[in-house]
Amino acid sequence: MPLLNVQNLHVSFHTHQGVIKAVNNVSFSVEKGETVGIVGESGCGKSVTCYSLLGLIPQPPGKIEKGSALFDGIDLLHLPPHELRKIRGKRISMIFQDPMSSLNPYLKVSTQLIEPLLVHEQMDKKQALKQSIQTLEKVGIPNAPHRIHDYPHEFSGGMRQRVMIAMALLTKPEILIADEPTTSLDVTFQSQILELLKRLQKEYGMAIIFITHDLGVIAHISNQVMVMYAGRIVESARTKELFKDPKHPYTSALMKSIPAYHKKGDTLYTIPGLPPHLSENFNGCPFTSRCEYVEKSCETTDIALTDVGMGHLSACTKIQNKEINFRPQPIRGGSHE
Repeated sequence: MPLLNVQNLHVSFHTHQGVIKAVNNVSFSVEKGETVGIVGESGCGKSVTCYSLLGLIPQPPGKIEKGSALFDGIDLLHLPPHELRKIRGKRISMIFQDPMSSLNPYLKVSTQLIEPLLVHEQMDKKQALKQSIQTLEKVGIPNAPHRIHDYPHEFSGGMRQRVMIAMALLTKPEILIADEPTTSLDVTFQSQILELLKRLQKEYGMAIIFITHDLGVIAHISNQVMVMYAGRIVESARTKELFKDPKHPYTSALMKSIPAYHKKGDTLYTIPGLPPHLSENFNGCPFTSRCEYVEKSCETTDIALTDVGMGHLSACTKIQNKEINFRPQPIRGGSHE
């Protein structure tokens, strides 16, 4: 039985401009100790999917229209707020996208770090401070007993991200949701953060849901990958299988956009057009306006996410009918297994 099982999740935002269908019929599962990557362009519904699991969608304008999210047998989507608070920050933690805006600039790091322990573990302040220092040392903050009393602006971007990771791991969660934790970091710090997460995951035995737009990062850290587009999952597979044999034109287009696939001096490939506006009602595949393989039936037929072999799921009729095939070379460095 999976640790987390999400089924038929629909999330909308009711605005003056109309109803934005941000997440449309999303289903996935996460096993203990597994890393599941969610990848796609900005605005495709990656973060909204995970925020809705933790009750972090502002309601209104947001609304979870339907679906379930069973975590250890408990449906997160239908828990009373006070019960969800017992899980959020303790059994399921989150690293937010921007550590500068996620950390309170008016409070010392020590004050912010000990709060989860005071709330969820009922520790006294002395115990909580000791454990917070130990966790900061574990994530690589030098001179942690002194630095813990600094303010967020006194840390570099990479160090602030390590503080956020420490805060998320203080209660040793069963699931860690990492929302683009390396986006604002340079390549060196990015690699360090990914290796740190992998090491701590092994030490704590936790599962990770890793949200990113970067396929290179996904190849490095994930076991399973879900590709999202316009609020839907269009492809899902084991990481190695997805990079070896993608099964959706959007995934193939994303891979062609990776700079490592281009020779020096070549013009970088970009996907033509724009995603559909999520307030519009459309039938068929949402990628039709940008797809080079589109046919009339793609625009009119609702395409279900279907197993096309060995647990590889695709929402493309031409792939399902074995009419097209993509086989790009693996990204340098291989995929994480």
